[in-house]
Formats: sequence, structure tokens, C-alpha cells
Amino acid sequence: MENAAYVGLSRQMTLRRELDIVANNIANADTTGFKVEQLLLGAEIGERARNAFVRPGVSFVLDNGIGRDYGQGSLEQTGRNLDFAIEGEGAFFTLDDGAGEAYTRDGAFTLDRALGEPSVAADGTISQNGNPVGRLSIVRFDALAALEKGGDGLYRNASNATAIEAADAQVRQGMLEGSNVNPILEITNLIEIQRAYESVTRMIENTNDLSRRAVERLGRA
Repeated sequence: MENAAYVGLSRQMTLRRELDIVANNIANADTTGFKVEQLLLGAEIGERARNAFVRPGVSFVLDNGIGRDYGQGSLEQTGRNLDFAIEGEGAFFTLDDGAGEAYTRDGAFTLDRALGEPSVAADGTISQNGNPVGRLSIVRFDALAALEKGGDGLYRNASNATAIEAADAQVRQGMLEGSNVNPILEITNLIEIQRAYESVTRMIENTNDLSRRAVERLGRA
């Protein structure tokens, strides 16, 4: 009986983790450039609680980390000259936040007081008074798994992968990219997680009840 209870407990642990992730998605539904996340599940073969030599091992539910959907969010007009949105999936603005090179889809930038008001072309070229003065660095990675999420909407290169120029990405000035979270879908996920947790709880309670009654019958025998 213990085997079923242990499997149920492993599932409850992942459900709690899923709940945290979905709640975070909902909380960031209005966060610029936020990418929706989900829990990746796997199976881990473990030894049975008893009768180990009678049947094969038991499959426990395993937390395999977080998956992230880097799909394009909707572009929202702001009218602010220092707001920029990338049109094109998998591309990122490159910046230096003082701790090293970082990447982001949040293009709500501020201006150094020593500089005048810029204009930015679709290819990222920055001009002032009609003269090119620089270019926004927009890159992509062959495998987005190379990126590790940090704080403030930033990602860092957590591997030896090389960032390459995202030549096909387009920059839209006066716009920001919204989150790609679907609030209705995430609320539905919350309901499903709650129901699944309650179902597993009932299963564990029934398993424990069966074990108790089995012990009682053996005691009477």
C-alpha cells in the first residue's frame, strides 16, 4: 500500500510547484516582455516500499525544471520615443546591467541626460539630428535553453553558446511587447491543479485507510 502513497506524494510535490509557476504567470500577465512558463514533468524509477523482489520498481513523478514559451507577445502602442519592441521570436536586446551582458525583451529604455532625443530605424540603427550614432544590439541563440532567467526581466547566457546577430528581427519604436500569458488559460490551469491535488489527496487517504483495515484484520486473525 505504501507504494501508491509515495507515488501520490511525489505528484503532490510537483503540483505545488506547478501552482507556484501558474500563479507567477498570472501575476506577470501585464509585465512587459514576460514569457509564460510551465513545469516540465518526468518519471523517476525508485525502489518499491516492500516486495522489492516480486515486482519491478515504481515510477515517481519528477520535477524536470521549467520550460519557457518564447513566443511573440502582442505589440502595444505607447507613443514614447524610448520604448522599443522586437518583432520576431527568439531575439533579445543586449545590455550591460553592471553585472555583465544580459538580454531582455523589455524595451522600456531611459536616456542619458547628455544625449538628445533619438530615432531608431527598423534595423535598430540609432540616429540623432538625422545622423547615425549607433545601433541597438539585437541577438538570438541557436538554442534558447542557453538562457537562464534572472531578475527584472533579464536573461543571461548560462552556457558556452554564442549570441548571433538577429538580422531578421524588426524594431518598432514607440511600442512595447506585452506578456504572452493567456490569463484565461492560466486560471483554467489553476483550477485543474487544485482538482488534481484534491484527487491525489483522496487517493492517499483511501490507500492509508486500506492499509489500516488490512492491519486490523490481520490483528484479529
